[in-house]
Amino acid sequence: MLIEKIIGNIGDTEEITGKQLEWVELEWEELSKRIIRTETTAGTDIALRIDQEESLQYGDLLYEDAERCIAIRTKMEAVIVIRPKDMVEMGKAAFELGNRHTPSLIEKNEIVVRADHTLAPLLDEVGVDYETTERRFKQPFKYRGHSH
Repeated sequence: MLIEKIIGNIGDTEEITGKQLEWVELEWEELSKRIIRTETTAGTDIALRIDQEESLQYGDLLYEDAERCIAIRTKMEAVIVIRPKDMVEMGKAAFELGNRHTPSLIEKNEIVVRADHTLAPLLDEVGVDYETTERRFKQPFKYRGHSH
């Protein structure tokens, strides 16, 4: 099945009443791609050739008919979730992550980064609370270029 445009977005909806919901599960890096060949969670062969400026988003609706919908979501990934107790812990975590150029998302009272075996000992060393878990990233990380 060839998909050339996004027809809507279902957000965080996990099911649609009366329809089978199939997911195209992507790595978060793939959200920025325009051409992708993959399968849905139900085994439907999908080819994406999207001509748009914006990145793909979690919940983008690719196809819909009377019986089913096909939408995009990201794959579950191992992440480290840092929950600073105060500004000192926030500063320590931000400094260490920034010093390593670690892409991170700041949401409410959390800093979320992809799991990396070298981060846990570093966070233990500086005394910042964290947990390792799994999550789906809803958007791609934004890299900001720089030079030294």
